[in-house]
This record gives sequence, C-alpha cells and structure tokens, in this order.
Amino acid sequence: MTDSTHAEVTYGSYLHVDALLQLQQARSVPEHPDELLFIVVHQASELWFKVMLHELKILTTHLGNADTLASLTTMRRLNALMRIVASQLSALDTLPPQRFVEFRGYLGSASGGQSHQFRAIEAASGLRDEHFMHVLQEHGPLPPVVVDVLQRPPLQELFLGLLEKHGATLEQVYEAADQTAHFLLAESLIEYEQGFGLWRFLHVQLVERIIGPLTGGTGGTMGAKYLQRTMQQRFFPRLWEGRAKVFGATRSA
Repeated sequence: MTDSTHAEVTYGSYLHVDALLQLQQARSVPEHPDELLFIVVHQASELWFKVMLHELKILTTHLGNADTLASLTTMRRLNALMRIVASQLSALDTLPPQRFVEFRGYLGSASGGQSHQFRAIEAASGLRDEHFMHVLQEHGPLPPVVVDVLQRPPLQELFLGLLEKHGATLEQVYEAADQTAHFLLAESLIEYEQGFGLWRFLHVQLVERIIGPLTGGTGGTMGAKYLQRTMQQRFFPRLWEGRAKVFGATRSA
C-alpha cells in the first residue's frame, strides 16, 4: 500500500527523467542536428564511468578481504560494463568529419582528457607512473574523485596480496592443471585490461576517422597522436609477465 503522505513513485520520478532529458544543451547556433548524438554518447559514458568506479571500489574491498569468489563476481560485472562503454563508440562512427567540423568550434576547451571519472578509473585500475601523474596535474589540483582512488592500493597489488593470503603465487595459479577460482580471477583481470585496451583502440580509430591522425584534439590536446601513446599502458604488467613465463615455458617443453 502506498503511503498517503508521500507522492506515488513512478518510472519518471524515480529516474528523474524530466531533469535528465534537460541536460542535453547544444551550444551550436543554429543547433547542429548531430550535436545531440555527440552529447548523449559522452554523457552516457560518464554515467557508465560512475557505475564502474562504484564497482571498482567494491572490488577493492573484496580483494583486500581476500574474497576470491566475490571479487570474481564483481569482475564479471566490470567486464560487462567495459564492453558497453566500448561498443557505444560505434554510434559516433556515423558522424562524418565534415559535419563534426560544423559544430566543433562550439566545444571550446572541452576535451575527453578532462573527464575526472575516466582518469579516476585509470588510477584505480593501476596507472600510477610519473607521466600519468603529470598528466593528472596539468589542469590544476587533482579532483576529489581521483584523490579518493589514489588513496587505495592498485588492483594488481591487491590481487597479488590476495594470492599471498591464500598461500599461492601467480606462477602456481597459472601452472595449475585445473582452472581454479584464482586462475579465473587472474584471467578476468586480463580480460578487463584487454577490454580497456579495445576501448582505447576504438577511440583512436574514431578520432582519426573524424578529425584525422595528425590533427590536434579539442581543447588544444594532441588528439590521436596522444591517444596512440596511451595504448602502450598496462594496468597489470606482473600478471602479463607471469602468464607469459608459465605458458611460454609450457610451449617450449
């Protein structure tokens, strides 16, 4: 029974649909017909980034508690989210370069590199090197969402700590004849990095397709040239090394 002192909860009121649909404010004058698509794809990405950060925080707790099965369940969701974020870029493949140019000037200094949530996901996943930290600080003080994740250990450190608590090493996990929960968790982390790498690749291809490989990005960024460099970044180098060492030895035997 609905409480008479409260308004009935509907689909629209629960999701704040009216307010949500007012957030797509085009800047082009007259409004360019493709700008709505451009805004929605990026806003949707930020919403998915929010969910990913939520799940990454949960994963950090599970790994810290050495709860393998709970970590594996969370990784399954994270990998599903990563596939969604990557696949929605295909919508922007329908934006021809000449049409993007028609409203690009209205974007001002806006750049995807300014996404605080995306930077937080990178940091939470494992990027902590000097170059990455320099990029974070280029636009002033670190945003709270990034500061928060930097106070937590990176995923690779937490996973290796989980194995240690269970009396196992990474090599032993990969050498095991059967696919244990630890093996599946290690592989799910590799899958996550592969998914992230696919997103980076598709993003580079999209930028090159829309603005060209040598053209600078919005907001004075280096565009595709910089994005290509990020494809070399690794979240879990220790996992890749351990995996290659064991499976490489197996092939040589």
